Amino acid sequence: MNTTSSQLTIGVVAPLTGRLAPLGKPLTYALKALAPQLEHVRNGSRRYDVSVAVRDSRSDPAAARRAVHDLMTTDRAHIVLTMAGTQVLPAVADACEELGVPCLSTTFPWQAYVHSRGAGPGHSFRWTYHFAWGLDDIATVFARMWEQAGAGQAVGCLWNDDLQGSLLRHQEYGFAPVTSARGHTLVDLGPYREPATDFQQQVDRMREHGADTVTSAATAADLALFHRQARQARQAGLRPRLITCSRWLTYPHTHTTAAPDIHAELADARVATLVYWSPDHPYRSSLNGATCADLAHAYQQDTGESWLQPLGLAHALAETAHRALSTADDPTDRAAVARAIASTTFSTIAGTLDWKQGPTPNIALLRLSGGQWHPGPQGPRLAVVTNTDTPEVPVTGELTPT
Repeated sequence: MNTTSSQLTIGVVAPLTGRLAPLGKPLTYALKALAPQLEHVRNGSRRYDVSVAVRDSRSDPAAARRAVHDLMTTDRAHIVLTMAGTQVLPAVADACEELGVPCLSTTFPWQAYVHSRGAGPGHSFRWTYHFAWGLDDIATVFARMWEQAGAGQAVGCLWNDDLQGSLLRHQEYGFAPVTSARGHTLVDLGPYREPATDFQQQVDRMREHGADTVTSAATAADLALFHRQARQARQAGLRPRLITCSRWLTYPHTHTTAAPDIHAELADARVATLVYWSPDHPYRSSLNGATCADLAHAYQQDTGESWLQPLGLAHALAETAHRALSTADDPTDRAAVARAIASTTFSTIAGTLDWKQGPTPNIALLRLSGGQWHPGPQGPRLAVVTNTDTPEVPVTGELTPT
């Protein structure tokens, strides 16, 4: 048996500094926790030493591109992992596509991943692969929660004037096809520039159309401002009975901002959101057998901070990289590693990933549950309130309209 050892490198682009830094912690933590399992890869009869090279995206697209270049020229990476940032993540993927290195990413709706790179559904990238959910999946989960809350048919849409907002408004790929089929009427409250300074126009339009439900993809600060103005205008009309919000509100608002007034406002709003990973998900790591609960508990013990949904996905990134290097015809050949990802179907701590059955090439889908942030003595707690598409995930709380 040939046991010659060779060197492989897993490159990582993570937001270690800048505004996205809070979202980079789960990835750096997962890599540290899995360090013993990532030190070596056995591919057939050969054993390879593996190094992990982490470069800072600085939460900036241009810096992220430079990080990929450094990973290729200095670290000789065989695969690149990344997550977080509506502008940073596509910059990493595009750089990898241009330089010819396999890239694996997550935490970004697949339509946004494709469109932000100047492509459309059906386009096949050679080097770059992604796992997440679709905007249609978010719309389905949100609509179920609107119905569960007994909300009216009119839903106010608080969407920005950037990529995220334009895709959510898209008549083919956005929310409309899913929600209209379920009998809901989407009322666009008007685009706004982030960070927002005033939402009075949007609040007035919400009251004008009698929209007692609002859906958004706002930042924590912007959503708190909107809710404050809507609450103050309650005597002149209606206050939202339920707010569903993706993007930043999939994280505890106490994690993404330090402002106590924002914490209080969003605790009062009881925002509902999508749930793609939690300690209650019944999955295990393919590398060390850890459960979701094990991973969340270890993160809290080691960092003193609450678990975050991207933690499970960060762990799955490392699992998939290890799997690709283990199963590629030649793990030192980047093209062979890319082909290995494309043919991968396996179980991870984030669930089953299958790049052969995606909605479009290069995409593996994750299924979503619906959740709501409930205030508690230890801060906001994310309760799973609907699990139609994830029956294996237990419901841990009731949806509570305001």
